[in-house]
Amino acid sequence: MAMQKKKLFFLGLSLSSLLLHGDGQLSANYYAQSCPNLQTLVCNEVTQILAADSTMAPALIRLHFHDCFVRGCDGSVLLNSTANNTAEKAAIPNLTLRGFAQIDQIKTAVEGQCPGVVSCADILALAAQCCVAEVDGYAWDVLLGRRDGTESFASEALTNLPSPFTDQATQLISLFNSKGLSTQDLVVLSGAHSIGVGHCPTFSNRLYNFSNTSSVDPLLNPQYAQVLQGYCPPGDTTTAVTMNPEPSPRFGVQYFEGLTQNKGLFQSDASLLTFSATNSYVQSLSSPSDNGAFLCQFAASMGNMGSIGVLTGTQGEIRKICAAIN
Repeated sequence: MAMQKKKLFFLGLSLSSLLLHGDGQLSANYYAQSCPNLQTLVCNEVTQILAADSTMAPALIRLHFHDCFVRGCDGSVLLNSTANNTAEKAAIPNLTLRGFAQIDQIKTAVEGQCPGVVSCADILALAAQCCVAEVDGYAWDVLLGRRDGTESFASEALTNLPSPFTDQATQLISLFNSKGLSTQDLVVLSGAHSIGVGHCPTFSNRLYNFSNTSSVDPLLNPQYAQVLQGYCPPGDTTTAVTMNPEPSPRFGVQYFEGLTQNKGLFQSDASLLTFSATNSYVQSLSSPSDNGAFLCQFAASMGNMGSIGVLTGTQGEIRKICAAIN
């Protein structure tokens, strides 16, 4: 999956993300002395991972998102449950997360060259960026210096992650605002759904019994609903469907173009059309010729998300393995 990668630089990204967090800062040069080849190490592993299974690209991006929205970007989503605690990864919204073994693979490669230096939280952030670069050829400077958290609670995942069943954009805006993210960040980050998948139980209510009406969701394109019904018969709990209805999905504006045709898979996707502020952003990103503009905005929003609640300086730890505290 080798391709030429175009490097993007964002003054806005640097301005919004170079904020003080605890004892220190995030910086693109954080590992310049201690692990100078870090990005190459991580991206080489990601290349191998995606060559074996291309669906790991959305999985690893989603893993970073789920990490940041619960306790901040501290790698807490990677921790295993213990005899005395049920960790985030065991929470219902996280049961379909994938990529834990792949993050372990990347961590092992990094530890081989830079032992005890790089956090699992930073590996998650870098892996997500490498996935976008592999899929669509765009890369950006990831700000680094996160440290790993030492706690993880399933109950916090339940209250901090957006639900695919949310039908009010204002609820999503409120959640994103509580994380320091804007309405624009909400819409732009939703663009990651262009290469993701959804499991039938997360949207089948829209196909067969929307709001207990025994009917299809009126906000769902009727032809698209028929296609989805073909993939997800009543009672199907296991099938995964691509979130982008296009036959050859790419990362970016096809998702927004589909939204304007009422082809959003989740209720939360469809809700972006029902509120003027989010609808405005969707419309502005829906032109097939604007994928470059979307990628620039996506990189900036990923930088904003990657700065949520980070631990720096002497806070937290650098885990030896990502699934357990030291």
